[in-house]
Amino acid sequence: MAIAGTLHFVQPSFFDRSIPPVLPGRARTYTHAFGVAAYALSAALAYPRTRRVGATLTAAFYVAVVPAKVQLTVNWLSDENAGTAKKTLAILHLPWQGPLVTEALKARRNAAPGSS
Repeated sequence: MAIAGTLHFVQPSFFDRSIPPVLPGRARTYTHAFGVAAYALSAALAYPRTRRVGATLTAAFYVAVVPAKVQLTVNWLSDENAGTAKKTLAILHLPWQGPLVTEALKARRNAAPGSS
């Protein structure tokens, strides 16, 4: 999560393009907000006292970014300059949100009793 958060600030234009254009405001605002969220979730997951709530919020985060993943897929599939490998990756990366949510929920279940 910390690496993902960093990438939102190091390569923001990549993430900006994945923001669905129907959302109000600037794409960069969403990019930075999700970068900050990724840092916060990373910190929450790192500490046993906050791991349970951090894992719950991480699962919600992975669900919340599905529209961006769909937009990224649409962008790559409609890009005439994208090769077959990139288009295949566009299709294959989308289902990974399911296992990410599942793993976050598993981390929630495995968090120490009494953690937030």
